[in-house]
Amino acid sequence: MTEARIRLLSETVANQIAAGEVVERPASVVKELVENALDAGASRIDIDLEEGGARLIRVRDDGGGIAPEELALAVQRHATSKIATLDDLEAVATLGFRGEALPSIASVSRFRILSRRASDAHGHVLEVEGGRVDQPVPAAQGEGTTVEVRDLFFNVPARKKFMRAERTELGHIEEWLRSLALARPDVELRLSHNGKATRRYRGGQDALIADDRLLQTLGEEFTRHALAVDHEAAGLSLRGWIAQPAYNRPSADQQYLYVNGRAVRDRSIAHAVKMAYADVLFHGRQPAYVLFLDLDPRRVDVNVHPAKHEVRFRDARLVHDFVYRTLKDALAETRAGMAAAPNPGFDDVASMPRPDAASPLPFDRYPRPQTPLGLGVADARAAYASLYGASGDATTASSPMFLPQALPEGGDIPPLGYAIAQLHGIHILAENAEGLVVVDMHAAHERINYEKLKAAFDGEGLRLQPLLVPMPIAVSLREAELVEREGEALQQLGFEVARSGEQSLLLRAVPALLAQGDPQALLRDVLADFVEHGQSPRVSEARDALLSTMACHGSVRANRRLSLPEMNALLREMEATERSAQCNHGRPTWTRFSLAEIDRWFLRGR
Repeated sequence: MTEARIRLLSETVANQIAAGEVVERPASVVKELVENALDAGASRIDIDLEEGGARLIRVRDDGGGIAPEELALAVQRHATSKIATLDDLEAVATLGFRGEALPSIASVSRFRILSRRASDAHGHVLEVEGGRVDQPVPAAQGEGTTVEVRDLFFNVPARKKFMRAERTELGHIEEWLRSLALARPDVELRLSHNGKATRRYRGGQDALIADDRLLQTLGEEFTRHALAVDHEAAGLSLRGWIAQPAYNRPSADQQYLYVNGRAVRDRSIAHAVKMAYADVLFHGRQPAYVLFLDLDPRRVDVNVHPAKHEVRFRDARLVHDFVYRTLKDALAETRAGMAAAPNPGFDDVASMPRPDAASPLPFDRYPRPQTPLGLGVADARAAYASLYGASGDATTASSPMFLPQALPEGGDIPPLGYAIAQLHGIHILAENAEGLVVVDMHAAHERINYEKLKAAFDGEGLRLQPLLVPMPIAVSLREAELVEREGEALQQLGFEVARSGEQSLLLRAVPALLAQGDPQALLRDVLADFVEHGQSPRVSEARDALLSTMACHGSVRANRRLSLPEMNALLREMEATERSAQCNHGRPTWTRFSLAEIDRWFLRGR
C-alpha cells in the first residue's frame, strides 16, 4: 500500500475547490458579482452575457470602485473589506463577506477586472487566467467597476460537462435577477444576451417603482390579488405581499423570501406560511408571496451555507410564530366581496372576438344598473326592505336557513350586492355596482359555519379528556427529553403526558374533541413537529378537520330553495365572515363578472 503524504495544496487548486462550492453555474457567477456591486453602493448595474454566460459574463457598476493597489488583493482568498473581526461576522449587514467569490471565479475562467474610484485620474485593469495573476496596469474605465468572466470552466472540463443548454442557463440568471429586482427597486438593472437587450428594471426611490417591479416580475394577476403585509413586533418586521388564496400555483415558483435584504430559503418560515394558508388553499396548490423579514443581524446567522442561500435564527420559534400569526391575520381579511374577486374565466369567452379597446360600453353609460325585472338598484333595495319586513310572505321559506339582516343605511350597495335569483338550486345570482356576482351557496355557508365553530371552540379553549387507563408510549431519547422540556406547551395542546423512563412516556389525557381518534399516533406526530419546527399545528389541524366536517354537514345543500331574504342574509354573512372568499377546502365561494366583460360576451359595441 502506497504511503500517503500530507502536503499543502497550491493556491490555484484551493481556489478551484472553493469554486466547486461557490460557482455552480453561470447564474452563481452573476449573483456573486452583482452582490459585490450592490455592496459597493451601485445605483445601476449592467449585465452582458454571451451563450447563457458560458462564453462571457460582464458586470458593470457605478459603485465606489477599488484602489489600484488593492486589485491584486481582491483576487486572493479570504481578502475582504466587509469584515475584520468576529464581532463583524456576527452582525453582517452586507451581501458578500467571505472573500472567496472573486478568487474562486478567477481560478476557473479567463478573468478581467477594471475599476476606478471617483478620486482616481484613470482606472486600472487586472487580468487572471486559470489562477495566474498579472500586475494591474492603467486602463480606460468610468467610475465604478467592470468584471469580465470569459470561458467559464475552460480549465475544468469535468465541471463544464455539467453545464446545461444556453437557454436553460440564461433562464437561471433571469430568475435570480427577478428575485433581486424585487428586493432592490432602488437600483437600475439591465440585462443583455448575445448583444440584445432582454431585461430592464428601472430604479428609484419612488414607491411606484416597487409596484412596477412587482408587476414586471410576477405579472398582473399576482399584483391584482396581492395583499400588502406590514407588521412589527418583538424586534421583528415583516412586510411585502401575499397573494389571496384565489391566486395560487401548482409549484413554489412564486415564493420569494428575504431576510435583512438577502434572498434565502428557510424551512421554518416556509412551514409557517403553509400553516397560515392551511384552510384557505385548495389541496396540492402553493401560495405565492414576496416577504421581507428584518431583524437585528445579531439574531440571525448568515454564515451557514457557502453560497449564503440559508440562514439560522437564534429565536427560530419566535420567528416562526411571528410569520404565522402575521399572515394568518392578513388572510383572515379575505372576505367575500374584496376588490380582487376570484374570476375563473372561461375558455369559450376568452376565445371570442374581442371588441376594440374603446368599443365596450363603459359602466358610466348605465345610469342605473337594471335587474331582469326592470328595477333599478335603489328600487330593488326598497323591494328587498319590504320583503325583510313582511311576516308570512309567500316568498319566505317555512324554516329559513338564514335570519334576515338589516340592509345597509344610505345608498351604498354592499360588495356582494343583492340577490336576484337562484340557479339550479346551487348558485345565488346577485347584482352589485360592477355587474353580476355568482355565489356557491353550499361552499359559502360551509365557511360561515366553520368559522363560527372555530370561534366557539377557541372561546372555551381545548378541554382535556382523561384516559380511563394511562397509556404507556415508547419513544426515542430525544423525544422523551423534549416532553420534559416542553411539558407546558404540550398541556396547552391538550396533552397531559409525562416522562416515565429514559425512553418511555405515560399519556394521561388527550384533547377531548379528538379523544375518539388515535391519540398515540397524534402525540407522536406532535413530538416530531416539535423536533423539527419547535412547535406543532397537528392538534389544531385535526380539530379543524373535524369542525370542517361538522360545518359541511350543517350547511345548506344543493336544491334547497332559498327565498330572496335568505339569499341576501347569506350574502351579508359572507361579507362579515373571515376567509369567506374560500370554503374550508380552499375552493372559491364566489366570483363576479363586470358589465364590460358581459358586454364582450355578446360583442356589444362592435
